[in-house]
Amino acid sequence: MANINIDSVKDRTYDAIVVGSGISGGWSAKELCEKGLKTLVLERGRDVQHVKDYPTTNMNPWEFEHRNELPLKIKEENPIVSKCYAFHEDAAHFFVKDKEHPYIQEKPFDWIRGYQVGGKSLLWARQTQRWSDLDFKGPERDGFAVDWPIRYADLKPWYDHVERFAGIAGDRDGLPELPDGEFLPGYPLNVVEKYFKQQVEGKFSGRKVISARCAHISKPQPIHIQQGRTQCQNRTLCQRGCPFGGYFSSNASTLPWAAKTGNLTMRPDSVVHSIIYDETKGKAVGVKVIDRNTKEEIDFFAKIIFVNAAALNTNLILLNSISGRFPQGLGNDSGTLGKYVAFHNYSARIYGEYEGLLDYKTEGRNPAGGGYIPRFRNLYKQETDYLRGYAAGFGAWRSSSSDQSGLGMDLKDSLLNPKLGNWGVGSHMMGETIPKESSYVALDVKQTDDWGIPLLKIAIDYDDNDVKMKKDYLDTMEEMFVSAGFTNIKRDENTQPPGLDIHEMGGVRMGLDPKTSMLNKWNQLHAVPNVFVTDGAAMTSTSTQNPSLTYMAFSARSVDYAVEQLKKGEL
Repeated sequence: MANINIDSVKDRTYDAIVVGSGISGGWSAKELCEKGLKTLVLERGRDVQHVKDYPTTNMNPWEFEHRNELPLKIKEENPIVSKCYAFHEDAAHFFVKDKEHPYIQEKPFDWIRGYQVGGKSLLWARQTQRWSDLDFKGPERDGFAVDWPIRYADLKPWYDHVERFAGIAGDRDGLPELPDGEFLPGYPLNVVEKYFKQQVEGKFSGRKVISARCAHISKPQPIHIQQGRTQCQNRTLCQRGCPFGGYFSSNASTLPWAAKTGNLTMRPDSVVHSIIYDETKGKAVGVKVIDRNTKEEIDFFAKIIFVNAAALNTNLILLNSISGRFPQGLGNDSGTLGKYVAFHNYSARIYGEYEGLLDYKTEGRNPAGGGYIPRFRNLYKQETDYLRGYAAGFGAWRSSSSDQSGLGMDLKDSLLNPKLGNWGVGSHMMGETIPKESSYVALDVKQTDDWGIPLLKIAIDYDDNDVKMKKDYLDTMEEMFVSAGFTNIKRDENTQPPGLDIHEMGGVRMGLDPKTSMLNKWNQLHAVPNVFVTDGAAMTSTSTQNPSLTYMAFSARSVDYAVEQLKKGEL
């Protein structure tokens, strides 16, 4: 029996384990496998294979039973996930339904999740911007959170690395607050977006309107062809899964690339319970899994472990990884685990009309979504009564309408020949929020999920800084809209809870001092050096940029370091 047990342990032993197969997990797996490590990827959701498991990707509108709308009953059963812009008939199968993995809202929070191989990389909005030193130096300069242990120079070569492989479309704008990258050709602004750009940049010093940068292949390079991906077809049906691999996802890119090495083992339906810590060895030795379907408990073993379960689930796993050495969660000597969680404030929008340029209309679709206004508030000095600042999206579209008052052939003719109206314009806010100790996640001591794991309690909210920033965004954007000659301007200051930005960050933050942070400059747990966290949980602050590109760069950089240390016998 002893030999059988030994063989069983050998069968469950790998060089590396990656928890999660989304954007950061896919990158961790790719880099580990490329460097020759036998790597196990644990995914709590079902298997989804590129192309094969995109059931709606080529469906026409009339082929959906409800014309891409969801029945009222489904919406009523899912009041949280139904708020997400992409939760429709064509993509609902990629979202976690409200009852499938409940959580406790100590304060209202809309937690949007995708449990399947590829995670939310199938669903993300694909906006990609680099951070600059204005972001990495922010906490130190402005006196909030703790100082980042890295600067832009540390991450720049890894931004280069992941951008070339993933395929990022954008223009070289020469902005110090938004560094240029290794870009494919950007998607042009339409005529009204260009007009707004000219008006803003001509009238407001320091403000820019640029083409949004996005993870779409606008012009395939050899590396993309090698991945089996091709040019984006501008269908803007991305949430269904793209059969062309036109946008970056783990399913189309990093996971197949890892599989080609022969070093990847993918195990879906594997709900991670905890990281196994060996107090004698003083290191983590493996991962405890509950099979999603059978509820069987299984342990897997490895020399290094990358936790990429997405920010809040990564916090949950580490909080649940308790031992005599770490009674408050793995690596939690600082007492900061689960704390200082932040997000992006997307809770304000503004709309208007433009009555000019009526001899133009748009043709086709722009997968980048239009324009992007980089942060301009408090860049180099404190200028406002709130800390930090916001970026903003901007888009313009030509509206059309049909007279529906007629009958018979008159009505038919009207419906078939809609009349163009004014241009519609709109912007949404992307505000930086301040990490606070009072913004936290924790484990409930009484309630567990279907796999016996404690439910996550979430206590995250807006604060006075967010209120002041939102007002400034609305006032400032209205001023810019008026200056551009836009009319019928409407401010939308909604009351949505945090969460719908789907940019939750922190709880396992990086820092220089183990007394006030969880991770060092290599995304390595200070107290457990063979465990790495490279997803959103690692973020010390949030800046205003969409964060996924930074997670990719962190993952590639940390794997490179981990493998080097492994070869030296340091891990």
